[in-house]
Amino acid sequence: MSQQQSYIPGEFRWEFLLPKYWKNWIAIIFLISLAILPWAIQWRLAHGLAHICWSLLRSRRKTTLRNMEVCFPEWSPAEVETNAKKVFIDMMLGMFETLNAWYCPKWFKNRHHIEGLEHIQNAQAQGHGVLLLGTHSTLLDAGGYLCSQYFEPDVVYRPQDNPMLDMFIYRCRDTIYKHQIDHDDMRGLIRRLKDGGAIWYSPDQDFGLKQGVMAPFFGVPAATVTAHRRLLKISKAVAIPLYFYRYGDIRNPKYKVLIEPIVENMPSEDEVDDAIRVNKIIEAQLRIAPTQWMWFHRRFKTRAEGYESIY
Repeated sequence: MSQQQSYIPGEFRWEFLLPKYWKNWIAIIFLISLAILPWAIQWRLAHGLAHICWSLLRSRRKTTLRNMEVCFPEWSPAEVETNAKKVFIDMMLGMFETLNAWYCPKWFKNRHHIEGLEHIQNAQAQGHGVLLLGTHSTLLDAGGYLCSQYFEPDVVYRPQDNPMLDMFIYRCRDTIYKHQIDHDDMRGLIRRLKDGGAIWYSPDQDFGLKQGVMAPFFGVPAATVTAHRRLLKISKAVAIPLYFYRYGDIRNPKYKVLIEPIVENMPSEDEVDDAIRVNKIIEAQLRIAPTQWMWFHRRFKTRAEGYESIY
């Protein structure tokens, strides 16, 4: 059992009052204060913070630019840079949207709608659990909150190394998700699927080939996880694509939750074919709002034999 999981998730510990955690408390109080600001101020702060991050986080900036260059070859260098900067803006906006979801959820009232809810409802009515194939959206937990207005979502999460930060995030998320499942708790994940849960799962990052296969992502070979195939096979759950995004006037935004039909014959007998299908689903989702994804992750860090490093 890892250090950060040697306690009950979300549990307060008296040691959190020690001086070494005071900086964390100050940061938390500061973040809560940001949540009560009007959107117009949050919007301006997000743009300012994005500009600072673009200037200071050189590695993340280079990764974002490179990812967009290879995934959108039809874009000019100027278009790549413009959209890469928007990724940083959307990330900062997503931080404020998440704070609003945690502390001021009424801000989202009359700002959202859903399409395709019947796909989840029909699957659960037939006794199936649902693995929601989503992405690492810049909306963060704001997307989870939007989903929770229509159905009861569960989420797979990776515990924080800082136990106090882990407690804080877990408690905030507890207001949104029915269950939070540790990414290492495969038994718990399978149990929830067998119980008919709807779990948000994002197979869109590079975890190497020990947990996946090479499959094209925007036409570029990429290590693609295959764990969801085992989850679906063992639990008899179904795979349903899920996407949520911001649209309209960014100064007065709206939000949409898009749920697509069940992915038929998933898992199939061919894990590479399944990986290709999942990547195509994610590609189609990202083309709807290209800058609302975490492009600063090294999606192509694992290279196929004979291919040069992208980064």
